[in-house]
Amino acid sequence: MLVTLCVIAYNEQDSLPELFKAIENQVYDHKKIELVLVDNGSTDSTKNIMENFFKNSDFFDVRVISRTRGNQAQGWNTALLNTKGNIIIKVDAHATIPEDFVKNNVEVMSEGEFVCGGGRPNLPVQDKPWDNTLLAAEECMFGGSYAKYRNPQTKNEYINSIFNGAYRREVFAKVGGFNEALGRTEDNEFHYRVTKAGYKICCSPKIISYQYIRSSLPKMIKQKYSNGYWIGLTAKVCPQCLSLFHFVPFAFVMALLILGAFALCAVTLPLAVMLAAYLLFDCFITFNAFRGGKVCVQFLCLPFIFPLLHISYGIGTLVGILHFPIRKDNLNSAKRRIREVKHYYLEN
Repeated sequence: MLVTLCVIAYNEQDSLPELFKAIENQVYDHKKIELVLVDNGSTDSTKNIMENFFKNSDFFDVRVISRTRGNQAQGWNTALLNTKGNIIIKVDAHATIPEDFVKNNVEVMSEGEFVCGGGRPNLPVQDKPWDNTLLAAEECMFGGSYAKYRNPQTKNEYINSIFNGAYRREVFAKVGGFNEALGRTEDNEFHYRVTKAGYKICCSPKIISYQYIRSSLPKMIKQKYSNGYWIGLTAKVCPQCLSLFHFVPFAFVMALLILGAFALCAVTLPLAVMLAAYLLFDCFITFNAFRGGKVCVQFLCLPFIFPLLHISYGIGTLVGILHFPIRKDNLNSAKRRIREVKHYYLEN
């Protein structure tokens, strides 16, 4: 069975070599693996790394496609329009995969699944105290996400979304491509359409991949703000593909603003009670982090890191909600692109 691995990258010269080594180490027959690599308008040596790394490889085919700067959804659609595989697997440029990743995805597909993936634990960029502190902040539900795919599974479970997903070709023939009007939330919206089309998304214990966290606190804060911003925008386009959990940081920020306004009017008790409850939970989560694996003194910064992440995410959501709706011509263009991918898979 021919498998296509798609990688989209923008200025990823530091992360791609390790990912490509992981791809080279796949135990699945290389003659049955096609690589579609999309350089999304990088200004560093990302494209050169793509072109040179697999020059003498034994894969079925390696295709490097350059495009002008665009968002992730545009990059994924570009890749999808250049695949030949029976199974298409998305591999994030900030990720790494074990040597049996492709083999295990194919095995799960052979069991009758149409969409599958597995757990996605986080990894630090470097095994240093500060990196492990940021990892501890990102790993727990309080600082990161409740998504079921974040942790390894013990049994097959059907969920709403997946990281580094694998899809049978016919899924795109029925659902089409990604919504290019969206930024960080294109996966949420795509998987919503996948489940609405009647497919189940299988999270299997056989499959695992890893994602690297941001390498600094400012980068992590920027990421959280951007995530929140696109949640706010997406809420006006496809609220069904989001859960209430996505809006918890927004609710926290709004509570701060509203109760802060009451405090300015000398009604301070509600704000004091909320901040006290938050502080207690903040310290409880930090205490639990010290009971984990690679503990370091920098973990004492966690009570300050958590609110920074929550507030930046919440402000991002507020700005996204207040921002003008996504332009109608952008939405119409995105719909045409979704149909273009659909027609490609129906005809090929």
